[in-house]
Amino acid sequence: MTETVNRFAPGTFSPAPCPTTRAKMLAAQTRMELILLLRNGEQLLLTMFIPITLLIGLTLLPVSGLGEHRVDRVVPAVMMVAIMSTAFTGQAIAVGFDRRYGALKRLGATPLPRWGIVAGKCSAVLIVVVLQSILLGAIGFALGWRPSLLGLLLGAVVIALGTATFAALGLLLGGTLKAEVVLALANILWFVMLGTASLVFMSDDLPHAVSLIARIIPSGALSECLEQAMRTSVDWYGIAVLAGWGGLAGWLATRFFKFD
Repeated sequence: MTETVNRFAPGTFSPAPCPTTRAKMLAAQTRMELILLLRNGEQLLLTMFIPITLLIGLTLLPVSGLGEHRVDRVVPAVMMVAIMSTAFTGQAIAVGFDRRYGALKRLGATPLPRWGIVAGKCSAVLIVVVLQSILLGAIGFALGWRPSLLGLLLGAVVIALGTATFAALGLLLGGTLKAEVVLALANILWFVMLGTASLVFMSDDLPHAVSLIARIIPSGALSECLEQAMRTSVDWYGIAVLAGWGGLAGWLATRFFKFD
């Protein structure tokens, strides 16, 4: 009779279940959210095609009131539109319909914690905004935009703050209202904020008081902050407005965000 030889130490194949690390959970969730963002045709329309069309059109078409070297004003304004479209409108609509179809509720039943779901969405949005900024900056450079290195660094800080603010607003809207309401309201607010930013964009022809009021809206504040940053200046008023909106929206989102 042949004697059985155990080639492995006892316990080698014993089950040892344990949760993965937080970094791996966040990376996996971010990757999934990023793929969903880039596969969505409506999202690509908002995040890429509309900003690129605006950038090329406003720079090359004979639009009056933009100054001699118009690309220096157009690039920051279009970057604001791209950030608002991705972090606010697209985010709000995506979260609203994820709730409607039960996707967030199912994610909530997995070992992935609540912070991982929210952080994954925000991280994916931030990656898309970085890609947008690089692409729009490259197109602007081809059209004659020549910012200084300090201007680019200040602009990157403003873009990060603006992205956080609009992402918080998007999570608040998408995480509290019904999907149909979110779809309508997010698009309406997109046009309203775009109109407000255009007032700031043309503020040379407006009374100072009207410009200050327009800059209370996040889009107006971000537009002015970006333009000032590219001139190596800091718009502290706009920074305070963005921080205030972002802090308030973030606090409300943590209190009232619903997964179903």
